[in-house]
Order: sequence, then C-alpha cells, then structure tokens
Amino acid sequence: MIFSTYSFIFVFLPLVFCSYWILNRVNFNALAKIVLVAASLVFYGIGSPDFFPFFLASVAGNYLLGAVLSSLVMEDGQGIPRQTLQGKVILILGIVANCALLGYYKYTDFFIQNANFLFGTNIALKRIVLPIGISFFTFQLIAFLVDSYRGQTKNYSILSYLLFITFFPQLIVGPIVHHGEVVPQFEDKGRWHLDSRNICHGIILFTIGCAKKILLADPLTEDAQVFFNAVNGVPGFLDAWFYSVEYTISYYFDLSGYADMAIGLGLLFNINLPENFNSPYKARNFQDYWRRWHMTLSRFLGDYIFKSVFRKSSRVRNYYAATMITFFVSGFWHGAGWTFVVWGVFNGIFVCTASYMKRKNLSFPKAISVALTAVGVIALRVLFVSPDFTNAWLVLKGMCSIKTVFNLPLLQQITELGHENTMVVLPTIFIAALICFFAPTSKDILGRFEEGRKTVAGKRLYVTAGFAALLLAVCLFNMGKVASFLYFQF
Repeated sequence: MIFSTYSFIFVFLPLVFCSYWILNRVNFNALAKIVLVAASLVFYGIGSPDFFPFFLASVAGNYLLGAVLSSLVMEDGQGIPRQTLQGKVILILGIVANCALLGYYKYTDFFIQNANFLFGTNIALKRIVLPIGISFFTFQLIAFLVDSYRGQTKNYSILSYLLFITFFPQLIVGPIVHHGEVVPQFEDKGRWHLDSRNICHGIILFTIGCAKKILLADPLTEDAQVFFNAVNGVPGFLDAWFYSVEYTISYYFDLSGYADMAIGLGLLFNINLPENFNSPYKARNFQDYWRRWHMTLSRFLGDYIFKSVFRKSSRVRNYYAATMITFFVSGFWHGAGWTFVVWGVFNGIFVCTASYMKRKNLSFPKAISVALTAVGVIALRVLFVSPDFTNAWLVLKGMCSIKTVFNLPLLQQITELGHENTMVVLPTIFIAALICFFAPTSKDILGRFEEGRKTVAGKRLYVTAGFAALLLAVCLFNMGKVASFLYFQF
C-alpha cells in the first residue's frame, strides 16, 4: 500500500487512526496497541502477500532469539553486562539467518549471474520478486539481536517489540529506527492521549512529503527513466547533464518525500520518528553529504559496521579501512549488482578524501565546495541508476563531451531539449532545484509553524496552515496516477 493514494488517505488511515484513539480514550490501551500491530500487518500483507508468512516467521523468530540472548547476559558485581560464548554463537547464527533470508530474495540471481560468468555454466535465473521493505526491516532485526546480546532489550514485551518492527509508517522504506528510541514512546502513558499539536505537525509533514512525491519526484522520475532506459550511444553534453541532474533531484524528493510522510504519520500516533534528510545537496563535501542524506541508514552503518572495525585508539589508516568497508556494505545493501558496489566504493573514497582534507586543513571556498560535491553526487547517481556499467559509461562520457555543444547552435539545442521534455518538466526541475539549495527543511518549516502558534496574532500559523491545506488539495487532485517509491526496489 502506498501513502500517496486515495485508498490509504481516505480508508486505511482514518480507520486505524480512529480505532487507535477511541480505544485509548476508553482506556483499552493494550487493545489499541494490538489494533495498531494488526493494521500494520495488514498494511504489509497487502504490499507483499506472497512473502507475508515468511515475514511473520522472521519477526517471531527474531523475538525468540532476542529473548534467549537477553537471558544469557551475565552481570558482574558492578552491574556491568558480560556476554557469554553461547550468546555470541546464537547471535552469529541469528545474523546469518537474517542475512540468508535477505540474500535469497535479493541476491540469488546476482550470485547465479556471477557463477555463470566465472564457470561458464548456464544456470537459469530464479526471477525472485523482492519483498517490499526487506532491506530495511532486516537491519532493524539485526540491530535488535545485537542489542539483545548486549543486554539492552531485557524489559521489552512482545507487544512493544511488534510495534517497533511493524509500525506501518516506517516499516517499508524507513526511517530505520532503533528500538531504544521508539519502544519507550509506545510504553509512555503520556502519549496515550490525543495531541492536537502533533496532529497539526503530522498533517503538515505528510502534506509536504506528498507534494515532494506527487508534484516533483514522479514527473521528473518518469521523464528521466525514459532516457536512462534507452541509452544506446553517447548522448550529447546537454542531454547527459540534463537527465542526470533530473534523476538526481527526483531521487531526493522521492525518498525524502516518503520520509516526511512517514514522520508525519508517526506524529498522528504521538510517535516521533527520527529525521532522515537535512538538505543533503547543500553539503560541502561527502562527509557532510552522508551526515545529511538518509541519516538513519548512515547511523545504522556507523553504529553496527564502522564501529565494529574502527577503534578511536587506532591509527588513522584504520579509519580509512573502516570507512571503505562500511561503504562497501552500503553499496552491496543498496542493490544486487556490481554497479552498486562500485558506487559504494567511490562514495567511500570521496568520504576518505574529505576526511584527509580536513586533517590537513585543506578547503575550498563554500560555493566551490558545494558545487564540486554536487557534481560528484550527480556522477555517482548515474552509476547508481544505470542498469549496467556500459550505460553508465556512455552517460558519463556524454557528460564530459563538451565539444558536442558546438555541433549545433546552442539555442537550437536548448530549444530541442525543451521540446523533448514537456513544458511541465522544465519548470519542475527549476523549482525543485531552488528548493534543494535555498528552501528550509521540513523540520525548519515545522519550527516556524510552532513559532507562529505561540504568537498572539499567529499570522505565521495561519499562513502555514493555509498553504498546507492548498498543497494537500493540489496533491489530491493529482493523485490519480500512482507511482511506487523508488526505494521499494531495494
């Protein structure tokens, strides 16, 4: 089920919202949580019906493993948890089981293709349909097992655990949440009452996310995909740059739009989900970029991959090694293909370069730094979205072939480019680019709304509320054509 659809907005969400709050109002709090879990399972089952039994088995199995791991944690005389060898073995088996499930559905054909290439075999591809959200909830389940092994989940009830894993706003594409930040919220009695402030904030955030998805991401993605799916030669300089920038912008608005909607939906139930984007295209280098882009993914990789390799007392070269390993895992996690792995490796190289420059006190003026980072992001996005290295190379080659600009009069090329793309796409790119580099973040917009709420006149409050209402109406009017979120394929 997709957030930006009539069925979700006018049927599913009102039923779940009203049921949850009515049950809380009459103090049937446990039943309200059960209803929310059941609704979340229905939400997932509609999206991946074939995988649904395996999803249930995975969720249940990880809870049992987590309970066993928690029971094996020993405490010394000072109350410090100590792990046992038995617990470590169970943890490794649990992680392997989760990775095996993910690997079967996501990487089977990838391994078959590589085996056929290396050994000259002709094994048929399985064409396995990737379950929605498997990459995201697998990370959360692994984090839960690791923290159970560390003795950090001892007091969780099965109901709290189920809400942590299945809560429908973040179940499919994140934000990737940590149990320590959401379970206490579900157990906090102060959150079992309607909060008009959270509802207002939630509706505004959901509206912003909806607009990002429907009004900006969808038309740009549809237009750019036509180009990338039909690359059969080196494109012209302007074409290569135009469509690469278009896809880069659309990718941001697609994923950040989902994050805004998810965070907004969470607020409707008094649950604060973590921020996932902070104007990433304003970044001055790739270190800064990955602190702003898909922040919860970066946090997970930092906590459970990077810190497992890097120690603060280690030499600098260990930092670089840990960074490269982390981005290798990130690339492989993003997709079953060598293009994703190479994409991850280059991100790691750029992050290491930024770290080295910082250590040596080397820097460029801000405008140049932002521009260079943006060019790097665009070039790597080409590698990310291309079906293979050949297509990526052709587009990248076109981006470097500035001499093709002189093949035809520049005005004619610009005119033809505008003719090939509808008059909707060109202004959409322009508006989206302005938002990327100059507009406040969704979080900042909420902050300004809150400032307006606290003033006597409340002008800012009414302006923001009125704008959100108008924006939601426009989104609803344009909601006839449903497009899946790009990250559904990961």
